[in-house]
Order: sequence, then structure tokens, then C-alpha cells
Amino acid sequence: MLTTFFSCTNSENNNLVTLQGRMILFAAIGGLLALMGGIVYYSSLDIPHLELAEIELANVEVVDVNSIENRVKLETTFLVKNPSDKTFTVPIISYEIFANGKSLGTGQYSTADVAMPGRAAFYPGSEIPLKSTLQFVLSDTITEEYKAITSGENVEYSVKGMITVETAWSLIEKEFESTL
Repeated sequence: MLTTFFSCTNSENNNLVTLQGRMILFAAIGGLLALMGGIVYYSSLDIPHLELAEIELANVEVVDVNSIENRVKLETTFLVKNPSDKTFTVPIISYEIFANGKSLGTGQYSTADVAMPGRAAFYPGSEIPLKSTLQFVLSDTITEEYKAITSGENVEYSVKGMITVETAWSLIEKEFESTL
């Protein structure tokens, strides 16, 4: 190849150098695309493990009753389980809570503003309770439920929502329903 290079005229040398430069550029771009594809493939390997995450409503407790403003503050406790062999975190749980089948309102547990190393780590086989507070106000549609909750009667609570589960490489959102 060197004898071919040195025996060429200047314009032929320029064409040969330009062709080699293009081939190197195309090889570098191809290598970069292959690397990016490998990263996407590697990150998708966690998804089946994240889908195994379990969440259930563990407790609903009346924290405060403001009879002047007809406002009740509830503390909901979710029990999140990790049956897989991958460690994950839970940045967000968004939910709607029901009392005796009627919606009381929506709530959210969130650690999205906390960096991943600062969140509760769900190691394989672990169960961690996560607490969230919710306030609701007496309305015409939930009068009976409000009275039952404030007087300490037996109320059937249920939730419907979405949990976000993530590892360093992957993130999924999973819908859930649970009854207490």
C-alpha cells in the first residue's frame, strides 16, 4: 500500500487520504452506534426484575381531624416488597384512596427530589413500609364516609394507583390496586 501511495500523483494522494479519512470516520460512528445499542440492551435486562415489585396497602390511620374546617388528615402506609434478585428504589407512588368504595382524594409518596443513593434501597427479598399523608375535606358525596372515619367506625379502605420502580439503568411504572 505504501508503494501505491508514494507512486501516485498529488491529486491521487489527496483522494486516497480523503477516502481513508472517511473510512475511519464511518468506522468510528459505527462503533459509537454499537456501543449505544449495547447500553440500551444492557439496561433492558433489568425490566423483568422490576416488574416483580409488589405493593400493598398496609395501614390507613387518622392523624388529625379538624372539625372546624371539616378536614381529615390520613396517613397511608404501603408495604413494598422486592421478590427479585435486583436491588431497586421507589421514587414515586401516586394513588387514589377510597373509603367504602367512594373516592376520598389522591395522594403521592415521592422521593424524586432525592438522589438515588439517598433513597430507601429495596434489596432482594426485602419489605419496606413507605408512608404518605393525605388530606381531604367533607363534601356532599362522601358525607357518610367522613362521619364513619371521624367517629372511628370500621371503614374498608382501598387504593388504586401507579408505582415507579427504578435501578441505575432502568425505570418502569406499574399500576396497582390494594384493599385493606
